[in-house]
Amino acid sequence: MNLSRLTALVASIVLASTVNAQNAKNNFRIRTITAGVSLKSLGDTMAITDAILFLKRAEKEFTSQGYEVQTLRVSTQNFYLYSGELSHTQTLAALAIIDRIAGRNKIRISIGQVLSPDQSDPSISAWAAQLLRETQNIYFSISIASHEKGIHKKSISTAAEMMIALSTIGSDGEQNFHFTASANCPAGIPFFPAAFHEGSKSFALGLELPNLLTEVFSTTQNPRKDLKDALEKNLKPVQAIAENIEKESHWPYSGIDVSPAPGLDASIGRSIETLTGQPFGSPSTLSACALITDVLKNLDVRKCGYSGLMLPVIEDQVLAQRADEGRYTVQELLLYSSVSGTGLDVILLPGNTPKEALERILTDVASLSLKYTAKALSARFFLIPGKNAGDRVEFKNKSLAPSRVMKLD
Repeated sequence: MNLSRLTALVASIVLASTVNAQNAKNNFRIRTITAGVSLKSLGDTMAITDAILFLKRAEKEFTSQGYEVQTLRVSTQNFYLYSGELSHTQTLAALAIIDRIAGRNKIRISIGQVLSPDQSDPSISAWAAQLLRETQNIYFSISIASHEKGIHKKSISTAAEMMIALSTIGSDGEQNFHFTASANCPAGIPFFPAAFHEGSKSFALGLELPNLLTEVFSTTQNPRKDLKDALEKNLKPVQAIAENIEKESHWPYSGIDVSPAPGLDASIGRSIETLTGQPFGSPSTLSACALITDVLKNLDVRKCGYSGLMLPVIEDQVLAQRADEGRYTVQELLLYSSVSGTGLDVILLPGNTPKEALERILTDVASLSLKYTAKALSARFFLIPGKNAGDRVEFKNKSLAPSRVMKLD
C-alpha cells in the first residue's frame, strides 16, 4: 500500500471514529432543517429548487459533524399572497408540480395559510381535500387568531369545516396530519404544518430533544439548572454549525425552535414522567410542563418559532398510552399549553364530531393565544371515520402510535 492510500485510509478511520463518537454522545436528532423562501408566483419553482440545493448542502454539513437529520423542509410565504387570481383548478395543477419536485427530492413543503385572516371561502374545504388527494408532500394552515385582529371567527368556522372534509379522505383521518389551525403563529416556525415564511430567504432548525431531557431528569437533583446546562451544552455546537453554514452559503440563519419535538423512540411523555415519578396526566404534570418551558424560554441560544412544549398525542408512545388509559382530557392538554405549550396536536376525535364542537375548542385555543400576549398555538385533530369516543385506533403509518379516540366535551 502506497503512502497516499495509507494516509487516506487512516483519515477515513479517524473521521468514522469521530462521527461514531459524536453520534453516541448526541442524545438527540435534528428533526428538520427548514428553508424559508418567498415565491414570485405559484410557478416559481426556481426558488424551491434553490432551497432544495441549499438544504442538501446543509444536511451534508450536519451529518459530517455526527448529527442525524431526519427531514428537509421548505416553507413559502402564505399561499394567499402568491396564488393571485388563479382558479382552484389552476392552483391544484401548479401545486401538483411543486409536489412532484418535493417528492423527487424527499422534501416537505409548507405553503402557509391558504386564506387571509378572518376570510371565508365556501369552496376552500373541498379544494383542500382535493389537494391532499393529488399530493403527498404539501402542508398548510389557516390562522384563527392574531394580535392585530383578535379571534378570527370566520376562520374558525372554515378550519372546522376543513378538518371534517379532510377526515373523509381514507379510513383513518390521517390527512389532517397536513393541516393545522394556527393562532398567533409567527413566520419562521420550522415545524409543519404551521410554518410560513416572510421576507428574504432564511433557514431554521427544529430538534428532537426528549431523550436528552429524560437523561437529565433520570439523575438530577436540580432539574431546572441541570436541564438548562445540558441543553446549552448540546445546542451551542449545533448553533455554531448553523452560523458557519450561514457565512458560507449566504442563507441567513434564524435560529433553533427549541421545542423538544418527540418521536416514537423519543418520548416527551417519558421525560415528564421521569421528572414527576407519576403517569402523565396526574397532578404534578402541569408543574413539570411549566418547569420545562421556563428552561426553554431562557436558553442562551438563538431561538425562533414556538420554542415551547409539544405534546403530540399519537406521535409519542407514552402520551398515546396515557390517552389510551384515559388519564387526561383534551381540555387538560389545553391547560398544559397555558404554561407555554404549543397547543393541541394530533388528537384523535370521533368521526361524527359536530362542526360546532370543533369551533368551540378552536375558539378556546384562539382565546388562550391572545390571553398570553400573542402566544403561538396551533390545533390539529384527527377525526376518525366510524369511530366513537373510547374506540381504539391503529395506523398503517408506523410513525403514529395506536391510541383511543378522546371525548370532546
